[in-house]
This record gives sequence, C-alpha cells and structure tokens, in this order.
Amino acid sequence: MVAVDTAAGGRAAWAGGPRSLERWLQRPGLWFALPAAALFAIFFAYPLVVSLWQSFFSTQGGELRWVGLGQYARLFRDPLVATSLSNAFLILVVQVPLMIGIALVLAYTLNQTWLRFRSGFRLLYFLPAVTTLVAYSVVFRVLLTTDGGAVNQLLGLVGVAPVDWLDSEVWARVALIASITWRWTGYNMVILLAGLQSIPAEQYEAARIDGAGRWATFAHVVVPQLRPAIVFTTVTSTIGALQLFDENVILTGGGPNNATLTPVLYLYKVGFQQFDPGYASAIAWLLVLITGIVSIIQFRLLREKK
Repeated sequence: MVAVDTAAGGRAAWAGGPRSLERWLQRPGLWFALPAAALFAIFFAYPLVVSLWQSFFSTQGGELRWVGLGQYARLFRDPLVATSLSNAFLILVVQVPLMIGIALVLAYTLNQTWLRFRSGFRLLYFLPAVTTLVAYSVVFRVLLTTDGGAVNQLLGLVGVAPVDWLDSEVWARVALIASITWRWTGYNMVILLAGLQSIPAEQYEAARIDGAGRWATFAHVVVPQLRPAIVFTTVTSTIGALQLFDENVILTGGGPNNATLTPVLYLYKVGFQQFDPGYASAIAWLLVLITGIVSIIQFRLLREKK
C-alpha cells in the first residue's frame, strides 16, 4: 500500500515538475516551431557564426592562421572590392528607382475599374517573377547574343547596327539592368497593387469632389497611402541589388573588364575559385554592414513623417 502511494506521489510530482511531459504536450506550438528553428540554426545561424569566426583567419598551405583584422584591412587595399561595390551601387541607383516607378505605374493602371481583362494583364506582368533565375538569364543571354541574337535581328530590321550587348562595358550594364527589371517589376507591382486596393474608395471620391485631377489624386492621395508598400519594395529591391549574383554570372560572368562584377560574385570567386574562405567571409560581412546601413538610411528617408 505504501509503495503504491509512493509511486502515485512520484507521478504527481513528475506531472507538476517544470519540465514535465504533460506541460510540453500542452504547447503544440513549440513542436510545430521546432523544425523551422532547427533549420534556421543549422543553415543560417551556424554558418553565420562560422563565417564571422573564419574572417579572422587566413588560409596558408592548407592551414588556418589567425590574422585578426588583417582580412578586413585587406579589403581597403583590394581594387576589385571597390569596383564591385561601385558596380552594385550603380545598379542600385539606376535599376531600383526605374523598377519601382514602372511597378507603381502598372499597379495604378491595373487597379482602374475601366480597364478590361485586368486579371489577365496582372497575371501576364507577374509571370516573370515565377521564372527561375537561371532559366531567364539563359534566355536573355541567347536573345542578346551579338551575332544572331533576336534583339539585334530586330534592330537590323529598322536599320540599326548590331549592338555588342554582352561584351561592351556600357551595354553589358544596360543588359543586366534590363534583365533584372524585367524579372522583378511584376513582383513589386503585385505588392503595390495590394496596397492600392487597401485605399478606401471614399478618399478617391473626396479628391474628385475637391476638384483634384488624376495626377493630383495620384500624388496627394495614392502615393502617401502607399508609403509602407513603397518602403518595403524599395528596401527589398535594394537588398536584392546589393546581393546580385545569378544574372551577372550567366549573362556576363562579371565582365567585360569587371564592368558587371558585384560583391557576391567577387565573394564567390575568392571563396570557391581562389579557395580563400577567410577573405571571402570578410567580404560577406562588409556587404552585410553596407546593406544594413543603406536599409536604415532608406527607412529613415522614406518613413512617414509624423
């Protein structure tokens, strides 16, 4: 009898313990979050910590040697780092405003009730966003081939000489910017369109009663209401521009003369072609710092003023 009571008391103590099985089973949300947390820890947190630690080492003769901040000091002496960053900022300054502007115009147009087949047009403009990066980059490379490319053939029909799209420093940048804009404009359009559809119809009616035209309504009603969506698309597009890799690898390989070399592509070449993981990690953390600073600046400039 005493043994039975002891066992029952033990079970009661276990049931009331801070780490009891019953309490864990009453928190199914933790179990559902566990796979995502494990994936985050294995594929993001752990590589992040390792890359930071690795950036303080240099690989010499197949062995790691502690160099402290030597890899970061090397960044300021490497001309290719400056070249890759200048290329990334050129793409950022030109491509991101161009893409967001086109996406905003498309979203505003496709939100008009008088436009027929709106759903079809929305699907048509969004389709590039679901195309794989490699596939569309290969297609653009074929289209922009100097000899026999479809684009040069069309230009030849109107008497324009063939353009060396991928082997000219200027035109290679133009081709890269055009391909990225084609790929991501529809994605940003959908986000801005969702923001437009959240604007109450009464605001349009009030603007019309006050005598505001389409441009005044767009500038003073639509754009202020879309500020959160514009901030989101601008910041995410900026991050994408600074992390550009797939398109320029396939289209130009970073050339000609490093005209389309970006920080991530240079990081790849250093880490996987030159087998210098410490310096590649330093480049990665420099890019993280720059991306964070640029994003904060954009948030401050674009946020709504109280």
